[in-house]
Amino acid sequence: MQGTFVWYELMTTDTEAANRFYADAVGWQTRDAGMPGMAYTLLSSGGDDIAGIMELPENARAMGAPPSWIGYVGVDDVDAGAASVAAGGGQVYRAPQDIPGIGRFAIVADPEGAVFALFQGDGEMPPRNPAMRPGLVGWHELLATDPERAFAFYSGQYGWAKDQAIDMGPLGTYQLFTYGGGSEGVGGMMARPPGVPVSFWTYYFTTDDIVFAEARVIAGGGRIINGPMEVPGGVHIFQALDPQGAVFAMVGPKLA
Repeated sequence: MQGTFVWYELMTTDTEAANRFYADAVGWQTRDAGMPGMAYTLLSSGGDDIAGIMELPENARAMGAPPSWIGYVGVDDVDAGAASVAAGGGQVYRAPQDIPGIGRFAIVADPEGAVFALFQGDGEMPPRNPAMRPGLVGWHELLATDPERAFAFYSGQYGWAKDQAIDMGPLGTYQLFTYGGGSEGVGGMMARPPGVPVSFWTYYFTTDDIVFAEARVIAGGGRIINGPMEVPGGVHIFQALDPQGAVFAMVGPKLA
């Protein structure tokens, strides 16, 4: 799993409300992880753990950090991976640290400032989603100040390769990418549109019907900020804010 997204985590200001919202909006099952000294909710689909929810730390709140999703990229050695990120022009925001019985992680940012995490696991990783199974993560999207610089960073760090490039007109090029050696596109990168103040990753959760997913998001107190719209491949997407303000997205067919 070296160089692939292996875990997703929501840090939020109201974990109980977030648990309810995502259980309904995405269809995840929720359960407490049983981690000593902290509340951590595991989100699962079809028996596979996909993501987690935890309280946004007080120090992060004090610095003005909003609720947000973060993706974990699997590496063989977190310490070496963090050093490599720093050497490649990124930042290490949280030095490598052990999670007893689970693995080792670090919080980092790419040279564009987009935050992600590194993870070295002790056990089995969550499944990839080539068949767009509902409840898994179906797409990863980076909005960056300089997408070419961003791609060069991830390619150099993790061996990601360019796939199809889509002309978005005034918005520029949407560059699809694959994991090293893979033939299936797993995400895309593009320039930040006007009005988007920072570079960041958005994670697309797969649904079996985008229309019903939109209705569930709205009914649960979320807000659609873009879409739904059809994209190449015949699927539909939308981006949204959850009730606490974290950005997420959904992808799936339009059946209704």
